[in-house]
Amino acid sequence: MTTALVLAGKRDGATDPLALEAGVTHKCLVPVAGQPMLVHVIDALAKSDRIGEIRVAIEEPAVLEGLAQLRGLISTGRLVPVAARPNLVDSVLAAAEGAQFPLLITTADNVLLTPSAIAEMLDGCKAQSADAAVAFTRRESVLAAHPEGQRKFYRFSEDSYSNCNSYWLKDRAALAAAETFRTGGQFVKHPMRIIGTFGLMNLIRFRFGLGTLAATFERFSRRFRMTVAPVILSDGAVAIDVDNARTHGVATQVLDQRAALMQAAE
Repeated sequence: MTTALVLAGKRDGATDPLALEAGVTHKCLVPVAGQPMLVHVIDALAKSDRIGEIRVAIEEPAVLEGLAQLRGLISTGRLVPVAARPNLVDSVLAAAEGAQFPLLITTADNVLLTPSAIAEMLDGCKAQSADAAVAFTRRESVLAAHPEGQRKFYRFSEDSYSNCNSYWLKDRAALAAAETFRTGGQFVKHPMRIIGTFGLMNLIRFRFGLGTLAATFERFSRRFRMTVAPVILSDGAVAIDVDNARTHGVATQVLDQRAALMQAAE
């Protein structure tokens, strides 16, 4: 079984604008289609027969007890709150302590995650014999899910992609890659940190879409001395995380459409 880790902490300890507008303490508590963001993510993980324990990294674990939808999972021990750390990497390392691997990492705003997408991610990791993996989906898949789903994509020679906020680590040794980012902090403000982590030529190729996505990750693999693989998900909706009012509206529409389809099927 795979352990899931959901990152639900506050970014830089600050209250997110969506949380302020909704009148809640954490972004993960902002309602989307009638449910807090975090509940949507936990629900998808809990419904997957490939996921065992679910760990949630949040500054105030008691916040989870306030969500009636999660109390059953907490009482059975399947959902385990973990205190988030100020640094993202430290949060991952702390949450991974004592966890059973493989480890699937996602974020609390990844509200369109589904059990089928989780299965596709795990199958893709196995098929590529990966040590670590990152989920992507194609531009056409995102736009098919919703024409306003994403506005920026990573361009490569064969196609354009969007990140799906889902990551996978085969074993504890793969955590070594995360250590590289411990002092990475504000990469945008400190570009030399990015160069030191990925290598100048790798970043130039990535920035300008030189070569294929697969070839780019082969170079990253050599850099990290482990197999880091991209897994392409078929459901473009998984790339639509809730970051602002626009994506909040998009995610709400997609979730409402899914609910309508389920009702029609019944």
